[in-house]
Amino acid sequence: MDSTQKEEMRAKVRQGYAGIALGSTQSCCGSGQGCCSSANAGTLAASLGYSEDDINDLPEGVNMGLSCGNPLALASLKEGDVVLDLGSGGGFDVFQAGPRVGKSGRVIGVDMTAEMLHKARNACVWYREHSGLDNVEFRLGEIEHLPVADNSVDVVLSNCVINLSPDKPQVWKEIFRVLRSGGKVSVSDIVLLEELPENVMDSVAALVGCISGAILLEETKNILKECGFIHISLDKKSGYIEAMESGDDPLYAKIRQSLPPEKTLHDVMTSAMVILPKRSSVYG
Repeated sequence: MDSTQKEEMRAKVRQGYAGIALGSTQSCCGSGQGCCSSANAGTLAASLGYSEDDINDLPEGVNMGLSCGNPLALASLKEGDVVLDLGSGGGFDVFQAGPRVGKSGRVIGVDMTAEMLHKARNACVWYREHSGLDNVEFRLGEIEHLPVADNSVDVVLSNCVINLSPDKPQVWKEIFRVLRSGGKVSVSDIVLLEELPENVMDSVAALVGCISGAILLEETKNILKECGFIHISLDKKSGYIEAMESGDDPLYAKIRQSLPPEKTLHDVMTSAMVILPKRSSVYG
């Protein structure tokens, strides 16, 4: 993919998520409520392991159903941690991480879509009043070029975003750069188990819907190793795909129809949790 193609891909993603933030597009795949889900955003979050208290104790409108997993569940956040959320959207995971790191901690959300950033920053007013904390912030930027200092972050989170990047190796290099020695990565994302049909890979709806930008599981593992990560834990999680199927999502229905009769969605894609510790730096 050359630089022009990468920018075209970013522009399509940015336009899609701007529409979601503004409410002009109800979901990233045009199917209803949430990212590729006709299910209620709260129901989807619950199916991914978020508690009812987590879901309800948030600023209004930040849960847009854009998750495909629950990176907070395995992040083991503690008081004083500096946390970075890649592709933070309206702040769904950021506002949950804030109370966990407390007054001495900090949570930074980075998103390339100005409309999402505006939504998240507006929600900060409610968060500060409700929690009594002033420990979250949102920065405009691309996850391939993070506006974050070297070796400054204890935990990196991301929820169904890296698949949207046109340069995934660069994203992981940036994660490695900003993460402190001994830091941790907790990422939920869509990965492929085998190649998807060409008509799916060429679909803008499938791109913005977190599918056609995804790469093979083994390719993800190789990228992580090349970036210097060790003790890689990459676990397949079936809950998100099951939720999409049970919700009869139109995009997933189209993909299912594109597959050979003997194949199911579970044969070709999955959501995955990537848990990585950083032990040493290969970038100086």
